[in-house]
Amino acid sequence: MAFRPLHDRVLVRRVESDEKTAGGIIIPDTAKEKPQEGEVIAVGPGTRDDKGELIALDVKAGDRVLFGKWSGTEVKIAGEDLLIMKESDILGIVTADKAAAAA
Repeated sequence: MAFRPLHDRVLVRRVESDEKTAGGIIIPDTAKEKPQEGEVIAVGPGTRDDKGELIALDVKAGDRVLFGKWSGTEVKIAGEDLLIMKESDILGIVTADKAAAAA
């Protein structure tokens, strides 16, 4: 099944966080918080301004993003748990640090 968000909405798949803390302690599933990082799966065409012109979204499919803890609406599409949220719920795009990538 294909899904295309409308207007300024974005379809996001949560990216699972590490199961260990920095100190090496394993976190059980019951104590884990839902990740606030995800991968954009699909985006809507954008929103319209006062003149009726389409304003494209800043995010695109494949971007890794950070979003608020309670952002979006959880949905199940083709058996997969996903989030639908407005672009304004996205806090920012996560990019790879060029210095870290070179090392």
